[in-house]
Amino acid sequence: MAKNKKPEADRLPISQRIDSRMPNPKRREMSPTNWAIKGELILNCSCDLFCPCVVSLGAHPPTEGHCHAWMGIVIDEGHFEGEDLSGLNVGLLVDIPGRMGEGQWKVAAYVDERASGKAYNGLLQIFSGQAGGTTGLFTMLVSEIIGAERAPVQIERDGTKRRIMIGRKIQGEIEMLAGKDPEHPVMVSNSKYWMGPDIIVARGTKSKVRDYGRVWDFGGKSAEICPIDWQGPK
Repeated sequence: MAKNKKPEADRLPISQRIDSRMPNPKRREMSPTNWAIKGELILNCSCDLFCPCVVSLGAHPPTEGHCHAWMGIVIDEGHFEGEDLSGLNVGLLVDIPGRMGEGQWKVAAYVDERASGKAYNGLLQIFSGQAGGTTGLFTMLVSEIIGAERAPVQIERDGTKRRIMIGRKIQGEIEMLAGKDPEHPVMVSNSKYWMGPDIIVARGTKSKVRDYGRVWDFGGKSAEICPIDWQGPK
């Protein structure tokens, strides 16, 4: 009996995706490319209090000594070499052993299953740092990209709440901290944080990661919401 032909794998080591042309897949080099992303980044990590990496610019150790996190990126407007990225979402699993600024990050990427082939590969180049520009520092900070795949990355923006759902792998909800003025949440403004100068302070309400051997729960932990305006080359 003929076997069903397996569809093209969407979950391959990144070395078989964007790094196949490089002699050392773990040492990515920037190839500055024309791209831009405007939207919002949401993040929930293992810090007990608000992440000290924001105000220390990665120099202060996380409250637990290490940083485990998920990130979600909503692309309201964007392009990669002329390919439209608007309306797509990206999820990241991030495992940092110590201070953010000291590198040695391990990262897995989940790219919106609606992305075209060019958009998919473009987003992997952006979030590996290879495309240069705002995210170019990832070539120095990320020591290993443990995987990349297409996935149903759903991100919801609901008033003061943000939710991310990537199947059963990442299921997170965060909520902004209320400020004295109910119309404006607590936030850090005019910072030099690489993500963006204005960061809304939030906390995880229901947040779990179950993938790549990681089993994390960030309920009650530090979270951030940051408007982003990234581009390359820069």
